[in-house]
Amino acid sequence: MVKKLRVKVAAGNDSQLAAAIKDSAQQIWLAGVGAFSKAQQEGGKVFDALVREGNSIQKRTMRVTEDKVNEVTSTIGKFAGRFQHQANGTWDKLEGVFEERVERALKRLGVPTANEITELTQRVEKLTASVNKLSGAPARKAAPRKVAPRKRVARKAGAAA
Repeated sequence: MVKKLRVKVAAGNDSQLAAAIKDSAQQIWLAGVGAFSKAQQEGGKVFDALVREGNSIQKRTMRVTEDKVNEVTSTIGKFAGRFQHQANGTWDKLEGVFEERVERALKRLGVPTANEITELTQRVEKLTASVNKLSGAPARKAAPRKVAPRKRVARKAGAAA
């Protein structure tokens, strides 16, 4: 196209030059219209293909994401279970240590245990029955009472002597 214009310019014919420019412009215009038409025809197909590809990628991404979320949830659940088991074991140990120390402290203070109080109550009832039997008085059973344990004050070795 450009070669034709150069030849006509070299020849010096203005009307031929104008016609060549007009033909060239017309061909450029037609090429643009053809490109636009082709883009319109192919553009819809390309757009549809891109939509299908995007849909496919989205589905794969969602599957991978769900798998990862399930994996992380499972891992966290296992970790939480182990942590809870360890915490329960620690609390049980702590409770045992606490009970042991309280029991030792109460023994040092001279506070009787519930078993000791029950044993003493039974002995008192037996003794009461024996005394009533020997004295000839009718045996009567005392109503059980809850006895609050008395706190004893620990004395120093020097004060006891």
